Amino acid sequence: MTPLACCGNRERAGKGGIWMTTEATAGGKLRGRRAVITGGASGIGLAIAMAFAREGAPVDILDLNEAGAQAAVKAIQSAGGVAEMHACDVSDAASVRATFDGIFARGPVRILVNNAGVAHVGTVASTNEDDFDRLMRINVRSVYLCTRAVVERMKAEDGGVILNMASIAAIAGLPDRFAYSTTKGAVLAMTFQVARDYLNDRIRCNAISPARVHTPFVDGFVAKNYPGREKEMMEVLGRAQPIGRMAEPEEVANLAVWLCSDEASFITGQNYPLDGGYMNLRG
Repeated sequence: MTPLACCGNRERAGKGGIWMTTEATAGGKLRGRRAVITGGASGIGLAIAMAFAREGAPVDILDLNEAGAQAAVKAIQSAGGVAEMHACDVSDAASVRATFDGIFARGPVRILVNNAGVAHVGTVASTNEDDFDRLMRINVRSVYLCTRAVVERMKAEDGGVILNMASIAAIAGLPDRFAYSTTKGAVLAMTFQVARDYLNDRIRCNAISPARVHTPFVDGFVAKNYPGREKEMMEVLGRAQPIGRMAEPEEVANLAVWLCSDEASFITGQNYPLDGGYMNLRG
């Protein structure tokens, strides 16, 4: 494994606590900056892990899908990147604590991407308590636990970046997404609060809110709920975005790289809808 580099010398810019680094970025925008990505074994998380590794970040993938996480690590290493996987239940405090203690024992974490999450279809009336609690535990509690595990150590190690994966469901009323929208609204609130509380500690915190992204989850959802109509329903889902298609995971990853790099050093406490025009161009 290649040695991990620090984030380099920093110059403070103003009283707001935002900073810029002066290190050279040869070898990638995230060169040497250790990144932890939850839910990194598939879909958007996998695309982010691959993109970060290409940009020079040593990557730690947290996922309960051990086979998928191992495959992701192998793919990154085969491409010349540095990666490790950790079987971690990010909704469980003891599991998160033990995992992050092990990661920090090997060096500082400069980037945390809170990506792990699950979806649910239903109104408030059709969402039972168990499903609501499950989404709150996985989508909200995990962000709290993982952020809490890194933020004070980031503060002590000259700062870092936290990126949360929200959704347009957090800022738009979507049919039958009561529990999911609730959790993603909470993710946005946590994003703004962490950004504000650690403004003077060189920690930036932002969120990405994608519209529909073409992931294996979407393929599985369509196959399960619309057997024999997969092609038709994929076209319907694509047309829901004014741009006429779903996003690809790599497009989310490209924005994630930028937000976690020095090119976005003046940006904190922001939500970036990646929505193909969904919020502003319908009608």
